[in-house]
Amino acid sequence: MIFGRHINQYYRKHGSLLLVGIAALIFVDYFQLILPELYRIVVNGMNGGLVEIDGSLVPFTMDVLLDEVCLKLIVVIVVMVVGRFLWRVSFYGAAIRVETDLRNRMFDHCKNLSQDYFQVNKVGNLMSLFTNDLDTIQECFGDGILMFCDALLLGLLAFLKMWNMDRRLTGLSMIPMVLLFLIGTVLFKAMKAKWEVRQEAFSRLSDFSQENFSGIAVIKAFVKEILELKEFARLNRENEDINVAYTRIATLLDILTFLLVESVICVILGYGGYLVYCGRFDAGQLVEYIVYFNSIIWPVMAVSMLIEKTSRGKASLNRISELLDAQITVKDRADVTQLRDMKGEIAFRHLSFRYPDGEFDALRDVSFTIHAGESVGVVGRTGSGKTILVDLILRAYNVPDGTLFIDGHDVNKISIRSLREGCAYVPQDNFLFSDTIENNISFAVDEVDDSLVERAAKLSDVHDDIVDFTAGYRTVLGERGVTVSGGQKQRISIARAVLKDAAVLILDDSVSAVDMKTEKHILHNLMEARRGRTTILIAHRISTVEHMDKIIFMDEGCVCGVGSHESLYESCEDYRRMVDLQRMEEEEGGETDV
Repeated sequence: MIFGRHINQYYRKHGSLLLVGIAALIFVDYFQLILPELYRIVVNGMNGGLVEIDGSLVPFTMDVLLDEVCLKLIVVIVVMVVGRFLWRVSFYGAAIRVETDLRNRMFDHCKNLSQDYFQVNKVGNLMSLFTNDLDTIQECFGDGILMFCDALLLGLLAFLKMWNMDRRLTGLSMIPMVLLFLIGTVLFKAMKAKWEVRQEAFSRLSDFSQENFSGIAVIKAFVKEILELKEFARLNRENEDINVAYTRIATLLDILTFLLVESVICVILGYGGYLVYCGRFDAGQLVEYIVYFNSIIWPVMAVSMLIEKTSRGKASLNRISELLDAQITVKDRADVTQLRDMKGEIAFRHLSFRYPDGEFDALRDVSFTIHAGESVGVVGRTGSGKTILVDLILRAYNVPDGTLFIDGHDVNKISIRSLREGCAYVPQDNFLFSDTIENNISFAVDEVDDSLVERAAKLSDVHDDIVDFTAGYRTVLGERGVTVSGGQKQRISIARAVLKDAAVLILDDSVSAVDMKTEKHILHNLMEARRGRTTILIAHRISTVEHMDKIIFMDEGCVCGVGSHESLYESCEDYRRMVDLQRMEEEEGGETDV
């Protein structure tokens, strides 16, 4: 069995189902211990011709065999079959429900966790929690309850039967069992520690595999297959060594269990044979006693297995608990209000921001206002703070009070959900799901309208590309959209955002993979379709944003200038230099580091 803050509730939640399983197990164990008595009747009847029935000696006839042995045996078998079916359905059914509910809780918690959590915890490690660790929890919950209850009930009942037959023989038989319990307690701690190390090694292997499969094109392009294979072999060897170390301890426990159990058999045969010789036992009673002990062997083995499973389950539960206990750092306060009918006015007031694990400010004293309905471009060198600027608008991170306002409301005083519902976002990493193009575009809305999907695709200039596919809008994309080009991927992502028709549209370097003609076509469509709505476009090329209502020029986390293209060109030397260098690059067809 396994206990912990995140799993104790399931014993109460599925209590009725577990009680049915325990009741069925009690019936099975009780009727199972009728079998040794039947064996005694048969052995004594065959040896002496007389058997004891209800305290009286009677001849061992066919009628006695049928009525007192065979009929009872049939009843015992039927009860055991029905009972075992019931406890399997009860225990394993409850375990599967626990696994399912835990998986739902973990997924729900993951989607609410802040962005900084996923920057530290890799996908492969998280996936191992949802697969290996949850499987271990499910196995430990179902098998653990079975083994604990069966060991307790069957072991106790068999022990009482043996104790009533001969106390000294039973006392001698239990000495190795006590030793086994002590050994198991010591090995439990070692096995728990080894299992934690094993799961961490598996997570590293899973992380590495996931990253390699995602970046297989880069690996092939740089001809690094052999290097990656060597690193995978190293991690695989490490995983193997840790598994072998764990298996050694588990095998040692199994061997010691087998050794101690067999030593008890020697005690029973030796001292039990002496009792038969002295006349205190007959042959049937010795057989009955041995069968009782055989019934105890399973509980003893179950204790050994329970120790092993509990050690694994506790280690896995600790890893899952770390996820479920992870703090949601970006969340609504208690007094937030819902932002309704967002207009799209955004104001930064002396905002400075540092990443949770950062050593310096990513943004410093940022102040500017975007009026509702404006089209705004954000430009600057790589690493100047453009992306974090829009991340803060979407509340991907916490911001200081009184530094960011949406429609005049402090962003910390409005609900995150209502804020994000009023925004549409196209990130730098244009993520597409392994689904149809239609479903990817319509992801932002609750109901799919084919005409609106097609309109959004036309606005983003990807409709003609889509209809050229054999299945058209029903084309299923590969993982992360690998079956389409970078430009098509960007335009499908833009179509998804356009379809939402939000008050604020944010495009983070979202036309970098298309040619300038297509870029102008897309931007023209967006400006026409979104008149009166706020649009923020992050770009590296000045030509992309020069016709927008306002341009925000950033450098090293600071806003160096805000205004139209013409006014910035006249007033901001760094902006003018960037414009001139990009014009030279276009004229010469070369590349200049700006």
